[in-house]
This record gives sequence, structure tokens and C-alpha cells, in this order.
Amino acid sequence: MAEIINLRLARKARDRAADKAQAHSNRALHGRTKAERKATEAEAARFDRTLDGAKRERDSDGNGDVD
Repeated sequence: MAEIINLRLARKARDRAADKAQAHSNRALHGRTKAERKATEAEAARFDRTLDGAKRERDSDGNGDVD
């Protein structure tokens, strides 16, 4: 004899499992600790400072050639 199941409860359990899988995927893609975010920001700031320090000055006439 087959087991009787409540379809409403089965559907809710299936949806709950799908939501849990989606949440796990989102945590893997977007979840970073505060320390990781700060490290990324610090590296970007360091890169910007390095890039700004390597720029050449412009002459008064507006071209980039320094004579």
C-alpha cells in the first residue's frame, strides 16, 4: 500500500529547500566579511594613489609634453 502524503506540506518543503539552495548560492557570490571588504577598498585606494603619482604634469599650453 502506498504512503499517504499531504501535497501542501510536500510543496512547502520543496520550496523551502529551493530557497535554502538559493540563499547558499547568494552567500557564496555576495557574502564577504567586513575585513575582506576593507582589504579590497584599501587595495583600490593604494592603486589609485600609485596611478595618480605616476601621472605626468601638463604644460601651461595644455599638452602633456614636459620639456
